[in-house]
Amino acid sequence: MHEQPSLLAALVSALGSGSIEVVDLTSPLSSSTPVIQLPPEFGQTAVFELEEISRYDDRGPAWYWNNFRSGEHTGTHFDAPNHWVTGRDLADVASVPVQRLIAPAAVLDFTAEAAKDPDFLMEVDHIKVWEAHNGPLPDGGWLLLRTGWDARSHSQEAFLNADENGPHTPGLSPECARWVAEESPVIGLGVETVGTDAGRGHSFDPAFPCHSHLMGSGKYGLTQLQNLSALPPTGSVVVAGPLPIVAGSGSPARVLALVERS
Repeated sequence: MHEQPSLLAALVSALGSGSIEVVDLTSPLSSSTPVIQLPPEFGQTAVFELEEISRYDDRGPAWYWNNFRSGEHTGTHFDAPNHWVTGRDLADVASVPVQRLIAPAAVLDFTAEAAKDPDFLMEVDHIKVWEAHNGPLPDGGWLLLRTGWDARSHSQEAFLNADENGPHTPGLSPECARWVAEESPVIGLGVETVGTDAGRGHSFDPAFPCHSHLMGSGKYGLTQLQNLSALPPTGSVVVAGPLPIVAGSGSPARVLALVERS
């Protein structure tokens, strides 16, 4: 009598055969990684920097290593609830339950709309139409907004897409942000842009509604994702790996997706 393979053994086998593909959703992290720019009266996040400790030399003849400096919200990163004032008494990034770091994803594609209008805003009705074709958003999963914005990640200027009126990047309307935070079953929102809010989010009511509503509801954000084009609308599983920074408001993260291929 042959025993049935365990679920983990079946997963390892599927990964080895390629029937489950691992898609990297993470932007490479370097000094050229775009970072958000706030008005000059506010504190600014640091760009990513490496400081060499030794490189097979007198400082360390057999090893190479570095110190690094980075903002918590630099590159592909995870927003914890305490990142925003509405969630100030809620969890830090070290307190996120590990079970929530592995979750199903729904991918909503508005690449064409964002190409025509960089200020495109997803509305609740957009989600309802998507659900009519694909089924409900995953309970305990991620809503991933695909806009094609990752193609701009090579350039700070192109990525922020700012003029004298501020940045112009796609995102969610204030009502959609509130609905995702308070009424949808997902644990968070993932985007390809520099932050979860649209570029015009500073002028909305409330200002930066994705941050305000999501963090205040104990939900999470994933930003500067790449390669969402390789994910199906439903069925993928996201693995998000932020650093467990005690009292941290977020962390650069390695974000992967598991996609079943026929």
